Amino acid sequence: MTNDKPKLTPRQQQIFELIQRAIARTGSPPTRAEIAAELGFRSANAAEEHLQALARKGVIELVGGTSRGIRLKADTLRSVNENRKQTASAKSSNGSLSFSLALPGLEQLVLPLVGRVAAGQPILAQEHVEQTYAVEPSLFAKRPDYLLRVRGMSMKDIGILDGDLLAVARSREARNGQIVVARIGDEVTVKRFQRTAQGIELLPENPDFQPIVVTPDSPDFELEGLAVGLIRNQPLI
Repeated sequence: MTNDKPKLTPRQQQIFELIQRAIARTGSPPTRAEIAAELGFRSANAAEEHLQALARKGVIELVGGTSRGIRLKADTLRSVNENRKQTASAKSSNGSLSFSLALPGLEQLVLPLVGRVAAGQPILAQEHVEQTYAVEPSLFAKRPDYLLRVRGMSMKDIGILDGDLLAVARSREARNGQIVVARIGDEVTVKRFQRTAQGIELLPENPDFQPIVVTPDSPDFELEGLAVGLIRNQPLI
C-alpha cells in the first residue's frame, strides 16, 4: 500500500486480497459465507464486520440486496481485469488455458459495453464496444447479452438516467409494458413498448418527451432487446 491509501490491518489486507483474487479468477466477488469458510471464521457475520471496515476505509463498496454485493473501486478493478487478461493470454499461448477457482460456486459474466451506435451496423459491432466488464450474474433477472450506455433523460421517472448502464437481453419480440432497446433509423432508444391497432408506440417515462409512433410504413425500425437490469451512473465495479 502506498502512503496515500488507507492503512489496512493484516486481516483486512488478507480479505481485500482474497476479494481481488476471486474477481481476477472468476469475475465475481465471494459471498460472506465463502470468505468465512476460506479464512476460518465461525460465521459470516465476522466476515461482514471486516467488509464494513474496508468499506469505511474506502477500498471497497458494499451493495445491498445481493449475496455477492462487494465492489472494488474502479481503479482497483481495472488493474485486476488487466492482470486477468494478461494471465489468460499467457496461458492461452501455452495451450493450457485453465482458470482455477479459489472459492467454490463463483461464476463470471463478461459483457460488452455498447456506446454510440452507427446507422446500418449491428449493435454489437466491434466499433460500438467501448470495453468489457465482468459482472455478477445474480444481479439480473434474466441473463443479459450486453450493456448499453443510456443517453438522455426520457426514462427518468422509472429511474433510468443519462449515463446509466442498461443490461440488455437480445430479443426481436416484446410484450406490452416491457422496457426495450429499439433502433429507429440512425437512433437507438430506450422506451416502454406498446403495441396498438395502429402500430407500435415507444413510450417515454418523462412528460417532457413525446411517444414515438412506429407504423408499418416507418423505415428502419428494429427491436434490439429487452432491459433486464440497470447499473447506476457510477463507475462499474
